[in-house]
Amino acid sequence: MRISIIGSGYVGTTVAACFADLGHDVVNVDIDEKVVETINAGEAPIHEPGLQDLITEHAGSDGTGRLRATTDYDAVLDTDVTFLCLPTPQNDDGSIDLSIMEAGATQLGATLGKTDDWRTVVVKSTVVPGSTEDTLTPILEAESGKTASEEFGVGMNPEFLREGTAVEDFLNPDKLVLGADDDRALGDMREVFGPLVDLTDAPVVETDTRTAEMIKYANNGFLATKLSLINDLGNICKELGVDAYEVADAIGLDDRIGERFLRSGVGWGGSCFEKDVSAIIAAAGEAGYEPPLLNAAVEVNDGQPERLIELTADHVDLDGATVAVLGLAFKPGTDDMRNSRAIPVIRGLRERGATVTAYDPVATENAREYLDDVDYTDSADAALAGADGAVVVTDWDEFATLDEEFDAMADPVVVDGRRVVERRDGITYEGLTW
Repeated sequence: MRISIIGSGYVGTTVAACFADLGHDVVNVDIDEKVVETINAGEAPIHEPGLQDLITEHAGSDGTGRLRATTDYDAVLDTDVTFLCLPTPQNDDGSIDLSIMEAGATQLGATLGKTDDWRTVVVKSTVVPGSTEDTLTPILEAESGKTASEEFGVGMNPEFLREGTAVEDFLNPDKLVLGADDDRALGDMREVFGPLVDLTDAPVVETDTRTAEMIKYANNGFLATKLSLINDLGNICKELGVDAYEVADAIGLDDRIGERFLRSGVGWGGSCFEKDVSAIIAAAGEAGYEPPLLNAAVEVNDGQPERLIELTADHVDLDGATVAVLGLAFKPGTDDMRNSRAIPVIRGLRERGATVTAYDPVATENAREYLDDVDYTDSADAALAGADGAVVVTDWDEFATLDEEFDAMADPVVVDGRRVVERRDGITYEGLTW
């Protein structure tokens, strides 16, 4: 099929490249000329494992492949289905800000008004239930002069891509959710994802748009709560002298619980969990319900960085000390700093008078936008040299190989927030929940 993707962020760029890999002709539409030029030059505009290979293969330097990018919205007129993959950031009260989506829908609607042919618009951005039906579809109708379900289709296809494994997640999904309120739009979505279903035999959930919107929030809310629960249990284990990871290994054997998302530590971050949990809490509040369990999940998560700092302070007088922070990105495999646990950890260390040296394999430049007064280094060795203590915030594989590097510290105190470093003689080692 011919597909257009509005937006070239993590989701839009990954989805576009993966659709091209499935054999579709894809055009990315973005207002950022630099991003457009980057894609057309065969380069990935973001750090995501596997993405560069797909863009190199399908875009290429001459722009004649199955994937191209443009700033011209009229490109959607040459496609059958358009996916809206635009940001939905948080407002101060935790609710989602639909202004970028509304602007995109306004421009897309005006473009759809230039043709008499049927087109299907699929919302892939994460939006609270009712957003597509109550806000975005009326904009598309008003700007195009057309009626939804009669002259154009509208669907909802939530994404379940994890940064660091987004390409793998797209090409090997655990489920596909197709939401639509008319059969023709649903048929178009089936055709788009047909090659992926044929390759993977992934389960397909077909439902209405509002339910599809809720499935994404329920999915992330459940996972975030599971992580906060294991962190809460891990905190108890630490106080009682029990290894939370041994406990997790045992309870994970119960098929009602499962072994995934039981790695307790310094907490979840990134662009999804924090934003999505806050948004559904805000939406529930507007509907007259305060969700106590989701509120508790956020509270537990927000407290984990402080626990890491407190454990460090048990061994190091932070006022005037130098502390090495290993890992800045919110998770390994990405350079994304959004809601990274390193941010509150470093700010907390600085508030207590510590000097911070920090290292991350790929996220240093992005970290500079969030954190001042940090001595960024180009290796873990350099960050650790002469430090009075070290904390592990991101579980990059290379940190698991560190050994004699700790001997170069002024005082080899290591507080591990991710269970990466091996406990050994010669260093004072503290695990956050073990």
